[in-house]
Amino acid sequence: MTSLSRDDVAKLAGLARIEMSDAELVALSNEFTVILDAVARVQEVAGEDVPATSHPLPLRNVFRPDEVIASLSPTDALSGAPAQEEQRFRVPQILGEE
Repeated sequence: MTSLSRDDVAKLAGLARIEMSDAELVALSNEFTVILDAVARVQEVAGEDVPATSHPLPLRNVFRPDEVIASLSPTDALSGAPAQEEQRFRVPQILGEE
């Protein structure tokens, strides 16, 4: 039986910067004991022939391949701009720099 003491839970709560009452620390200590026992039982069942997994289903890449396509020309991109200068958007000066 694996368990965490009230002091262990208090230390974890302190590291996580969570304030807990004494009753909460005791209750959480008991809950952690149940959780740790369940994990220990699962570890007993998994034998050497069972590979470790991080996901229940196999992962696959769902992204499409990159394809080069035509993009907007500078003229087309700037066509709706209220102001432009040297093929760039012209915006108001905000930092007072020259």
